[in-house]
Amino acid sequence: MSRVPERRHNRPLREVLDELLSHTREIARRAKTMTPAELDYAQQRLEWLADEVWRLSTGEASPPE
Repeated sequence: MSRVPERRHNRPLREVLDELLSHTREIARRAKTMTPAELDYAQQRLEWLADEVWRLSTGEASPPE
């Protein structure tokens, strides 16, 4: 049996996307019970993860403002 090669070759991007999805799901589950400090941190982390996705997918240093 031959294996079909995986279509996604950019492992770092896949890992950051998985982390972004996991973090987003966690926020969705806990948002109503999170403290303002926890929400602030969660938002900062989402922004950082989104920046990492952009950087890894485009090769650019940071997303446009």
